[in-house]
Amino acid sequence: MFEQLRAKGFDVAIRNHAGAILTVDFPDVAAELEAALSDVAIPAEELIGSGGGEAPSTQRLRHRLYAAGWPKHNFDFRLIVDGRETVSNSHEIDHVRRSDAGTVACEIEWNNKDPFFDRDLENFQRLHAQSAISVGVLITRGASLQRDMLGIIRACIEKHGFIDESDMVETFGMKDRTRRQKDYVQRHLDAQVPFAEAFARQFVSDKFGAATTHWAKLEDRINRGVGNPCPLLLIGLPATVVVA
Repeated sequence: MFEQLRAKGFDVAIRNHAGAILTVDFPDVAAELEAALSDVAIPAEELIGSGGGEAPSTQRLRHRLYAAGWPKHNFDFRLIVDGRETVSNSHEIDHVRRSDAGTVACEIEWNNKDPFFDRDLENFQRLHAQSAISVGVLITRGASLQRDMLGIIRACIEKHGFIDESDMVETFGMKDRTRRQKDYVQRHLDAQVPFAEAFARQFVSDKFGAATTHWAKLEDRINRGVGNPCPLLLIGLPATVVVA
């Protein structure tokens, strides 16, 4: 399943029989998700303008899922023994799709600190153990997007012909650069590194670094069994979704 996404370079991993469950019980739900992801397109300028946070195009993915019937939902659990509440938990999920067959939960971790993967997977585990969800879906930056991010940012700067950070802040609506960030770029400029390369190195290291949410960090959790035995669908957005 999800051959359309695989053909476009998406990372797709299926764990704990999630494929069988989606194919048999949730074919329409899976098709909705694939259609929404197939349309994702992120201009490189949005990656810079968002300051490394969630790009407007990723927000558009969220809105499309909302429109398709995948709202945000807060799951509340209460354990009552002899009339006394002993346990109370609440789990907010980005997108929840309900059908007659059950419920699919989906989290999008575009650019967060990587421990958020643990939170999401453990939430899926608890929700599945209580029969609240049938499958958990996690969407993040794919391996190729993480690998190519430096080149994508550098090429975008070169395309626009930027040679100064202040011009970029104004054009892209970026947050003002900190002294530390400016000093990093200046040191590289002093060492004869081209501006586009110097800025891209600093920006990617700061905003899309190794300790943020991306495919390799998600794989690490899955290989350690985080979230088991909840059926899981894992999807990584590829570099091909970025429009130069």
